[in-house]
Amino acid sequence: MTRTLCMAGLLAALAAPALAHATLEQADVPAGTTTKITLRVPHGCKGEATHTVRMTLPEGFYAAKPMPKAGWTLSTVDGPYAQPYDNHGTEMTEGLREVTWSDGDLKDSQYDEFTVRGTLGAGIAPGTVLYFPSLQTCANGTADWTDTSGAPGVANPAPSITVTAAQAGGHGMHTGHAGAAEDRVLGDLTITGAFARATLPNAPVGGGFFTVTNAGAQDDRLVAVHSPAAGRVEIHEMSMQGDVMKMRELEDGLPIPAGESVTLTPGGYHLMLMDLAGPLKQGETVTLRLTFEHAGEIEIPLAIGAPNAKGAPGMDHGMDHGMDHGMDHGMDHGMDHGMDHKMDHGSHDMAPQKEGANHLAPLTGGTAERKEG
Repeated sequence: MTRTLCMAGLLAALAAPALAHATLEQADVPAGTTTKITLRVPHGCKGEATHTVRMTLPEGFYAAKPMPKAGWTLSTVDGPYAQPYDNHGTEMTEGLREVTWSDGDLKDSQYDEFTVRGTLGAGIAPGTVLYFPSLQTCANGTADWTDTSGAPGVANPAPSITVTAAQAGGHGMHTGHAGAAEDRVLGDLTITGAFARATLPNAPVGGGFFTVTNAGAQDDRLVAVHSPAAGRVEIHEMSMQGDVMKMRELEDGLPIPAGESVTLTPGGYHLMLMDLAGPLKQGETVTLRLTFEHAGEIEIPLAIGAPNAKGAPGMDHGMDHGMDHGMDHGMDHGMDHGMDHKMDHGSHDMAPQKEGANHLAPLTGGTAERKEG
């Protein structure tokens, strides 16, 4: 019995340091991708509560933005990069280098996470380890996670990620084959079936569609969308009222209720990609950056399907076809590039017209859906 207890104690002692280290949620990240870097803080400083957490960002991680935390004061330090980075066509020579969350009260018995979002340089060699030295400060001491040597067994290893090979295509608009849409997870949210419809060469607008499922207990809201493929992206609702099509911008965003799924489809809720940089071509993909009120930000690929696609390539569910053809040509007047007026903060009436080749056909057809999760 004594031997068993001693062995158990020895194993616990050996395991404790590994479990006590502050680490990152992310382990491997492809070069050239935008990602969250989440520092996991498992304890305080020898029993004391943590009131300040500081994270230093490595070279190669650029265009970074910190996530505020309720009850904490956020402060940042900017500085020059060792080399410039291309941020969707804009050269960046400096940016965020250090983030501090202070005035908090994270008890030693509690756990919390601190997040920064940024992009890894596309030219970083696979296998490169990037360190994010971090420091916890308590009333009478610190927990120091700043050793960047990579040596095994050090007492205070800096949290790190390993860079993997860049994904084909990189940022923005890609020319690779748009296969079946991949599920993307952000906290309690899961985004599935993301797609767009191909547009005509001179079309100024296009549409984006997907489903968001909220598995959490808290309501969320899609509040902003950006894409390098468009000058701006707006969140819209389209619905039939009698024989008249009503369309309006959701200026306060799209609610994602707890325990439910919200589907953006042609003819219902949808994203309006405006001032397109070029036509949306079938078989390519574009990148969307979605910002949610609580979950934060995530980038997703938008697979471009046929002009009459009902779903993502490989996931066409045959959505309602009855509205695909009736609304093509009559929408030109209210929805061309004159959308700069943001739909007059209300709704437009668009009566169905004869079948045509209108550049807004990618937005029509189908129904808006919201399902219980």
